[in-house]
Amino acid sequence: MGLWAAAVSPGVVWAAQRASLADPLRFAADDALVDSGLAAALQRGFGRDTGVAIQLLRGPASTLLAALARGEHDVALANAPQVEADLAQQGLIHDVRPFASTDFVLTGPTALAKALAAESDASLALARLAQAQAPFITLADGSGTHLAEQALWRSAKVAPAAPWYTAATPGSSLLAQARAAKACTLVERGVWAAAGAGKGYGVLVAGDPRMAVDVRVMRSFHAKHPGGTLFADWITGPHGRRVLASLRAYRAAKS
Repeated sequence: MGLWAAAVSPGVVWAAQRASLADPLRFAADDALVDSGLAAALQRGFGRDTGVAIQLLRGPASTLLAALARGEHDVALANAPQVEADLAQQGLIHDVRPFASTDFVLTGPTALAKALAAESDASLALARLAQAQAPFITLADGSGTHLAEQALWRSAKVAPAAPWYTAATPGSSLLAQARAAKACTLVERGVWAAAGAGKGYGVLVAGDPRMAVDVRVMRSFHAKHPGGTLFADWITGPHGRRVLASLRAYRAAKS
């Protein structure tokens, strides 16, 4: 057990450890937060510091948050602010705490950058991509990435459609599919940092404030695992922030 757990009430830690032997703490995270390495780093750090068994579960934010509301997960890490706010307002999730800030980047064949001439204006870039009918691959799965992309299309006043706008194949990396098809897509910066650029493929637009997103940790009203509060305290404390600092795509959220 790490020094952090030693400073917490021994009874709280012991109860969480004991419960997790038969029922590991169920920690759900949006796919992008898993692919970036953030969720796994938090899982390892929390387990090391507390001795509490923790199971990492992944999926699109909308799906895992609905499961959290039903009590099928204990805690979740998500990047879908509107879905989180709606569930919290309904009283289905609680203890929603800001943890990290990051953003999305628009990626595609680097040859498009000059033609787009959009700099950090995502709406302008998407409008010009649509006008040119440049291939674009979307997740179409209710993930934080998908929801952010849809909001950007709305701000651009564009309704993307086939044949140039297609859905990614489930179970395979969105970024890998986009690179292989020489198509554009929107990815979370942590995913981009983890996967790296390919030859002739790079970031076309970044830095638009509309592409920024907060990552929050939250708990379910219907799940009473004693490790839930312990995890929320750990992730938003100095040890969780230390893990965050080890991944260059994220910054500590403003509380």
